[in-house]
Amino acid sequence: MVKPEQSASVLKQGRVEVRDVSKIFMDASGGAIEALTPVTLDVAPGEFVSLVGPSGCGKSTLLRMISGLDVPTSGRLYLDGQEILGPHYERGLMFQDPTLYPWLTVEKNIAIGLEARKLHKKREEVREMIKLVGLEGFEQAFPFQLSGGMAQRAAMARALVNHPRVLLLDEPLGALDAFTRMQMQEELLRIWQDRSTTMLFVTHDIDEAVYLSDRIVVMASRPGRIKEIVPVSMGRPRARNHPDFFRLRTKILEILNFVHDEPSGYQI
Repeated sequence: MVKPEQSASVLKQGRVEVRDVSKIFMDASGGAIEALTPVTLDVAPGEFVSLVGPSGCGKSTLLRMISGLDVPTSGRLYLDGQEILGPHYERGLMFQDPTLYPWLTVEKNIAIGLEARKLHKKREEVREMIKLVGLEGFEQAFPFQLSGGMAQRAAMARALVNHPRVLLLDEPLGALDAFTRMQMQEELLRIWQDRSTTMLFVTHDIDEAVYLSDRIVVMASRPGRIKEIVPVSMGRPRARNHPDFFRLRTKILEILNFVHDEPSGYQI
């Protein structure tokens, strides 16, 4: 959650409201597929909320509708009281694939969003983001010269350079090896605490959700829906081997109808 010492201006930004939102897709034969039954969700400014659940439960669909890339079949979405009617730089989006332009350097990949807005302080903003994500010295590197973790850092900088009110992350760490993934979790928390940006994070990794989140939205499929919202009361930094960590993880597995004694790191 937003820390008490943060300014009032920060507290006014980044509130996401989802009101009775549903999504129906049509299959190749013209049949209706209910990807998401009407859901309602409030996310406070500066909050870190994770969405977990099995494939097909509507996690990514909900994220894409908040981003403005998809339109709900019914219901409405708001950011700070303004209805979301399409994509906007105030809603940053990261995917599992960094989607960097291979012909552009790290610096130019990060700057691409600012160029579209014709901002005068482009160079200063890009330098700030490169420093924030720890890529100093790699400004002129091309994507093929980066490790997976470095490429995701560049993608995160590109998503943050416009100072979005909310950052939407669709399994951004899913393709990384376990060690790099834990490093990136720490980086993500550091950036979140530094910038107070509201974050909505889709993951299949329950341990990751418990480690990062203020609240965990547990979703179920057929049709996609919110099954339960679980608050995470543990302080930070969190110990992955703490009994409270395991208790919370077990609770989420119970909600999802999984057995209690799955090995740590189990993914659904």
